[in-house]
Amino acid sequence: MRFAENNRISHRQLFRQIILAFPAPFLLCLFQGGSMIGKSAVAGTVTAAVILLFYVIWLIRLGPAYSEMAKTVGNITVRFVGLFFLVYVILSAAFLADLMAQVVPSSLISGISGKSLSLLAVAACSIGTHRGMQRRGRIAEVSGGIFLAGIILLMILSAGQGKTEYFLEVWNEENSGFSGEEWMGSTWRLLSAFSGVGLLPFALDKVEKQGSARKPLISGLLTVCGVVLGMQILLPAVFGRERLFTEVYPILPLLDGADLPGNVLARFDILWMGFLLYSLLFAIGSLLYYGNQIIGKSHPGRGRFWLPALVFLISLLEEEGKGIMDYFGWCLAHIFVPGILICQFYMFIRGKGHRRKQRKRAVGVVTGILSVSLFMSGCGAAVEPEKRMYPMALGVDASEEGICLTYGMPDLSESTGQGKEEEDGGSRVRQISGADFTRIEKMYDQSQEKLLDMGHLQVLVMGRTLVEDGRWRMVLDYLKQEIFVGEDLYVFEAEDAGEILNWHGEDNSSAGEYITGLIRNRMSGGNITAVTLRELFYEKYKEDKILRLPIVKIRNGSLEVEV
Repeated sequence: MRFAENNRISHRQLFRQIILAFPAPFLLCLFQGGSMIGKSAVAGTVTAAVILLFYVIWLIRLGPAYSEMAKTVGNITVRFVGLFFLVYVILSAAFLADLMAQVVPSSLISGISGKSLSLLAVAACSIGTHRGMQRRGRIAEVSGGIFLAGIILLMILSAGQGKTEYFLEVWNEENSGFSGEEWMGSTWRLLSAFSGVGLLPFALDKVEKQGSARKPLISGLLTVCGVVLGMQILLPAVFGRERLFTEVYPILPLLDGADLPGNVLARFDILWMGFLLYSLLFAIGSLLYYGNQIIGKSHPGRGRFWLPALVFLISLLEEEGKGIMDYFGWCLAHIFVPGILICQFYMFIRGKGHRRKQRKRAVGVVTGILSVSLFMSGCGAAVEPEKRMYPMALGVDASEEGICLTYGMPDLSESTGQGKEEEDGGSRVRQISGADFTRIEKMYDQSQEKLLDMGHLQVLVMGRTLVEDGRWRMVLDYLKQEIFVGEDLYVFEAEDAGEILNWHGEDNSSAGEYITGLIRNRMSGGNITAVTLRELFYEKYKEDKILRLPIVKIRNGSLEVEV
């Protein structure tokens, strides 16, 4: 291929690199605690998109100045300019590494420390940073389209869970009216998030027909802005005001409820999280790539080894419980963005009129190794599927000890066609009582051989006593911290939840299987509206009350659901 031979990338590869690098940090960080939501925020996003259009045109004209920094600003000044850009790159990469260390262990992989994961990520992303630009182009070309399609599919599937009243609740809220101050703040917040665009001229000399790179750059940035706009509408429609403003990373519970129709995959959220993780890894790799570019153009030597080591060490630094996650946002808005603009303006003035031959190959990153390994790690620490217990239904009752949990498993012998009973005698129900959920989990770990995997849970049945005395709040708090429990599971009330889960049909089907099939059949016929865990969270955050739940009971040996 022509691009592989001359170490250049096509416009399509440039576009897809932008698509891969920006969305994950944006989706995770922009909407923290209800930020960037409302009329002023939407106006700020549109304004920022317009400003970025003109900024990109200017960056293309700056390409030659970036390519020959020493000749543009002088041998002495180039060291100060390069040092500023390098500090920005290092802190940005450390921020993303720390973000990954916080998000991934709580949402994707259990049984591994966040710092260990961060170390592996930075090390993997640093591989090949001294190689050619076309490697990054090939990675982006293969995976960029899949990633974008995945994000669009996520938004489409989540849109079906949104409610007009939830959206209007946020959109028409008194404090959500248009404000000039909030509009300016939202514009600056999004432009600050796009600060990494200022590094693109370091790679423009590796793009085919550099002068015409405007179209893929603008298309890429507008696509990212479109995703942001979509999320500004989608998040309030799905969560409502109260819950949205209490979630640290609203995108994570959004992933929990985005499933394919027909429940094709029980753990579809793992795939969504994998997309975000891949984007984070690509963003870290991009920053390390640009860091090496900056070192090569402004300072003697290479940062192949010390650069990723410094990134990781900074991600570990804490002072009084605060680390890079707490300080980077302020530094970005008040130091780096103004500083980058000043440096660029200075380079523009000094380099105006100078057109020199572009030289040196860009260096690239291969991020696939760690991405694939994390995808394969699935639902937690490396525990074989046969050593896991997969409850399909969960019953919660009040007991003399405090709380009684009943785990109901599906009939795997029927599902697999193997006709084999469970190893422990065929029982498909486990029941454990304790003072609280923490003690129950400890008792389970001490008494059960198999690891409890809640990722396939589809039905929750709460006992009437527990619902009436207010301990349903404890149940919701418990499920909120269970990282693998999806928010699309159906919730019911029963006189005795344990009795319901011990029921089995004439075909030996479990209560969870029977109830799930019953509800879905009725929903398809338009005869019933089920209550989901997400709806309970919404009502809890808004009114601190529980919705009226469908009642499940045993009558004449059969399970029945009443609304």
